[in-house]
Amino acid sequence: MLQVKVLGSGCANCQRLEREARAALDEATIEYELTKVTDYADIAGYGVMQTPALVLNEEVVSTGRVPKHEQIVTWARERA
Repeated sequence: MLQVKVLGSGCANCQRLEREARAALDEATIEYELTKVTDYADIAGYGVMQTPALVLNEEVVSTGRVPKHEQIVTWARERA
């Protein structure tokens, strides 16, 4: 099972990243568990300075933007 984390304060882009990640993974039929991380100390622990950020299996794959649907699927398949 793929461990997915969305790092961010809950801003509009953070919410958009969560929706996009769920939609991409559901469409690709990848089994996952998604967690939202909003604590700034926890976010900084990943070395992330810009949110939203996407973490797959404890690897930061994107920061400061909402990646395209297809890119999320590619990253997820590489790590699933």
